Amino acid sequence: MQVQGRDALLSYGTATELVAALANRKISALELTEHVIARIEKLDGELNAVVVRDFDRGRKAAKAADAALASGERRPLLGIPMVVKESFDVAGLPTTWGVPQFKDWIAPQDAVTVARVKAAGAVILGKTNVPLFLGDWQSHNEIYGATKNPWDLTRTPGGSSGGSSAALAVGFGPLSLGSDIGGSLRTPAHYCGICAHKPTLALVPMGGHIVPGTVLRENGLSVVGPMARSVADLSLALEVIAGPDERREGIGYRLALRPPRHKELRDFRVLVIDDHPLLPTAKTMRTAIERLAQELGKAGVKVARASHLLPDLAESGRLYMRLLMTALAVRWPADLYAEALAAAKMVKPDDTSLAAERARGAVLSYREWAADDAARIRLQDQWSALFREWDVVVCPPMPTPAFVNDHTTPISARRIDIDGKKYSYFDQMVWPGVATTPGLPSTAVPIGLSDTGLPIGVQIVGPYLEDRTPLAFAELIEREFGGFVPPPGYDA
Repeated sequence: MQVQGRDALLSYGTATELVAALANRKISALELTEHVIARIEKLDGELNAVVVRDFDRGRKAAKAADAALASGERRPLLGIPMVVKESFDVAGLPTTWGVPQFKDWIAPQDAVTVARVKAAGAVILGKTNVPLFLGDWQSHNEIYGATKNPWDLTRTPGGSSGGSSAALAVGFGPLSLGSDIGGSLRTPAHYCGICAHKPTLALVPMGGHIVPGTVLRENGLSVVGPMARSVADLSLALEVIAGPDERREGIGYRLALRPPRHKELRDFRVLVIDDHPLLPTAKTMRTAIERLAQELGKAGVKVARASHLLPDLAESGRLYMRLLMTALAVRWPADLYAEALAAAKMVKPDDTSLAAERARGAVLSYREWAADDAARIRLQDQWSALFREWDVVVCPPMPTPAFVNDHTTPISARRIDIDGKKYSYFDQMVWPGVATTPGLPSTAVPIGLSDTGLPIGVQIVGPYLEDRTPLAFAELIEREFGGFVPPPGYDA
């Protein structure tokens, strides 16, 4: 999206554009910050995206940024206002994960990634809404209420980074930080028409993104990453937040990102998949992805819709369900875990449904988990072989566009409507799991609107530690076929 005019720049300018404008003294950090604060105060009533506000400290930080800019200082995000997901610790602000018992818990220090964006000059204005324990594709909890999708206020903005996706879509700053274990970066981006990047596993440190009162535990699935309205801003933010956690001496991964494989669109080799063996994909999603595939073909891109190297998505989907539930069940209270044990005993050995795999996964023994972890390593090897022939895989982030909010039906009883048929709410995770299980990078980028006017995005899965390859491809898609557009009614 190319912005024109001062108000448009202040409302919907990319971080890249705004950094240049600040450095050239065309705008001031305080002016930009006050503009974003005014938008939040004017537009966030119905949306309910920015649920923790820190405007006074934000103004002080903006004034400090202006002083630094005037002295000739330059940093990657100097003077850029942004919000972060509520689950990240920001010193002096509450961190609750949407859990009522934590509503008065105040973070003593910044999360590692928050500290890094601050060090890069970012101005933190507040925190965005999440679901209870980050465990839903809706962003609703008893403390802060529900966040709505600006494209349709009856629908979800996604979760668990849904507050951030809604905030970005309506111009509450150009950047945010989110997290992802079940699509929590990619799904909100898809639902709200913005961009997000799920980094390679362990590329970005998780420190300070934990349930209050617990310790950081690596689970082999969770990541934190950037959200933005442009792919270039994802790359900018990723460079700021990536790298080992300096607070955990002797612990961390010194992972080095490789350069993108190609710079020109026509040089990419692209595998497009829109069908999953365990769950249908809505027609409107498949139509949009097919349109993209055809446009790529016309642009000279090598495009295929099948490959013998593609891992078995059914088997990897079942594996993901078990590993995911193992990771989540670690923090369950004893009574809930006892219920899970009883439920798992009722599952028949030959039941390979995703519900059965989730039941098994919640109570895996270490021996069983180790066997699944070995299966994950073999899966990683299979993906590595595929990426010797293909550069990226394009697929849906979720099976449908944003669905209607439902905060009253128990989550275990919810269903997702796909072209008039009902399916298990939790089975939607098969698409996020494509990249999550093997720990691969995945960039979500908008590609158009559904037949009902809702945003549709794709996720672009790339090779291990080659985050810059799906990011580069996503940026070329954005340039050639259009990227973010503001939702109706939220113009600058």
